[in-house]
Amino acid sequence: MKNIALFLPFLLCLLNCAIEAPGKIEPSTPDRTSWDIDIPLAGNAWVLEEPAASSGLIQESGLTNWSDPGQTIGVFFHLERTGRLDVAIRARLQNGASEITGTLGGVSKKVNIATTTDWVTIPIGTFEVTQPGYQRLELRGDSRTAAVFAEVEMVLLAGPATKGKVHFIKDEFYWGRRGPSVHYWFPQSDAVGEIEWFYSEITVPEGQDVIGSYFMANGFGEGYFGFQVNSDTERRILFSIWSPFQTDNPDEIPEDQKIKLLKKGPDVYTGEFGNEGSGGQSYLRYSWRAGTTYRFLLRGHPSTEGNTDYTAWFYAPEVGEWMLIADWRRPQTNTYLTGLYSFLENFIPETGVLPRYARYGNQWIRDSRGQWHELTQARFTADATARKGNRLDYTGGLEGGAFFLKNCGFFSERTAIDTDFNRPLTGQQPQVDLNSLP
Repeated sequence: MKNIALFLPFLLCLLNCAIEAPGKIEPSTPDRTSWDIDIPLAGNAWVLEEPAASSGLIQESGLTNWSDPGQTIGVFFHLERTGRLDVAIRARLQNGASEITGTLGGVSKKVNIATTTDWVTIPIGTFEVTQPGYQRLELRGDSRTAAVFAEVEMVLLAGPATKGKVHFIKDEFYWGRRGPSVHYWFPQSDAVGEIEWFYSEITVPEGQDVIGSYFMANGFGEGYFGFQVNSDTERRILFSIWSPFQTDNPDEIPEDQKIKLLKKGPDVYTGEFGNEGSGGQSYLRYSWRAGTTYRFLLRGHPSTEGNTDYTAWFYAPEVGEWMLIADWRRPQTNTYLTGLYSFLENFIPETGVLPRYARYGNQWIRDSRGQWHELTQARFTADATARKGNRLDYTGGLEGGAFFLKNCGFFSERTAIDTDFNRPLTGQQPQVDLNSLP
């Protein structure tokens, strides 16, 4: 009995310690009146099963017309810290009632929504963030008596996980939904005078040829040349030259500053473009294949007084010969090729939720004296969407002896902007007879 009496305080202490060790147990539904972060769905949500359907549901006001239980809404944001995360939505339901499920990090919470004509804060629950980086809150409609599950304006966050920086698309939703554009600049070219030719290769691995992708191979001060995925059924080899007249409307370009077509290849479309500067555009509809390495060749040189001519050729191994895209003349210009670069961008906002990747390799330039120079140095950069922190899903580096670029898809690995890379020398000078090109 004495032994039991002596052991009893120890037993009580052990039970006490065991109960208190995990810390405060949070309720499944956060009870709070203020929130630290407001994330607008207009810039940060997609339909996960069918991204193309996002434009019909995600509007400037947020999530609307959400009635299909087969459409899960993904809302993305980036956290620097781990820990407890309280989540709510600002929503309304004009009539009826609904039940939805919110899921984050594999943990799901059921939420009942009653009729409210005003925007109200509806708690989803408390979650534990175990890894910093991009998080995805999934909203799934389970049942409803109303026409829709709910209208949702924004996601609200609070708790220790929000005390570091929280990144999401705060403004310029069109550009944010497209995702960050990433580039490589080739500084070695700056030390070579009178660059007349620029050669490079691109390989897009299978599964990375996402609709909306532009894999730009040979960029320069006055234009760009590469290939695109335009739809399920169409792909293009695109070559464009900006007019020296600054405008986004090609109709405003004076006649003496218009880009003039000198010649083009078979089946190549030519015309004008606008919205991101204006000028002459040419493209060949061609079903290039993922997993195949394609070659791009560009020439730029002064021609008649005060003009510069730019010509682009594309080599597809399945065809076995160089194909002319177009030969353009740019007025009020007297230059060889300068400011050489490559890039990867997404031009369709609905597919900004999907990652894409390509390898850019074997870059060479040839000066006006006929000397080839291999470009093995590249500086990784990104656009304003990345630099202002609206999107952090971008990276670049080296793989398989080539530079690679990857963007979109809300992955968490990231390369610091303005990082320099050096690829190994190939010594594989382009095997092309410049005098026999079409």
